[in-house]
Amino acid sequence: MTQTPGAEARRVLIISHFAREEAIEASLNVIRMLDERGIVPVLEDDSQCELLENDAQPLPESVQLLTIDCEIGDCELVIVLGGDGTILRGVEIARPGDVPVLGVNLGHVGFLAESERDSLIAVIESVAAREYDVEERLAIDIFVEDEQGVQKTGWALNEASIEKGNRERMLDVVIDIDGEPLSSFGCDGVLLSTPTGSTAYSFSAGGPVVWPQVEAMLVVPVSAHALFAKPLVVAPDSVIGLEIHPRDGSAAVVWCDGRRSLELPSGTRITGTRSKQPVKLARLHQAPFTTRLVKKFQLPIVGWRGPR
Repeated sequence: MTQTPGAEARRVLIISHFAREEAIEASLNVIRMLDERGIVPVLEDDSQCELLENDAQPLPESVQLLTIDCEIGDCELVIVLGGDGTILRGVEIARPGDVPVLGVNLGHVGFLAESERDSLIAVIESVAAREYDVEERLAIDIFVEDEQGVQKTGWALNEASIEKGNRERMLDVVIDIDGEPLSSFGCDGVLLSTPTGSTAYSFSAGGPVVWPQVEAMLVVPVSAHALFAKPLVVAPDSVIGLEIHPRDGSAAVVWCDGRRSLELPSGTRITGTRSKQPVKLARLHQAPFTTRLVKKFQLPIVGWRGPR
């Protein structure tokens, strides 16, 4: 059943990593399944070109192009087919329209994904029946101001990673929380992470795993040269400040979710706060976060007998 797009049309944006054959195949399947259920598939313009180059069959006539036939705010949902990196790209595209993102894992761990590739039919059935919940995840806003007063802003779902700009030098930083100085040290970098990002870069840097339901922000030093440079968990409404000390003109950079960067000259001050706009993730399953941890990290649970 193909629905003629109109004011009441349901639109779903499909985002994938089209450099991979399995991603192309999965995307084509999703497009056709949505079309059969009367939902308008939406693609980015370059995505349509890549799909047409790799598939002999024409796309359904109902397919629309983002920013040409519709805007992101016209979409009900964004379905992302890929790993966590592709899902973060989907979140970036969905955020201006405040649209929820549903990830289907085609990568390795896929911690942000809600389902696996072999569940594609069930995923589309749930979307068609509107049988999904929307979960709001805390995001971090980043505010940067250098010594000349130049200001820049950014945001992150997983983490803002402040990193040294010169490989051969350390980064000298001073950290303050809620306007009170806490500690200074040399390091390779500092992560300002969310609970969602606690299983990503923060986890690799020695930070704690934080359940998504916990409202908090994390400060995780990377390779710090100091006795008191352990990961910190602060209140969700705290203001995290970080100043880069001038050191022979050394500079730094902040990466937001590894996708968007801001240059940080020496003497720059970085402020991290809870974003007023959370990120929306669509959920099909209500499995506990513990179950997700065990499955994604393949944790050993042999010998567990359960509560009496």
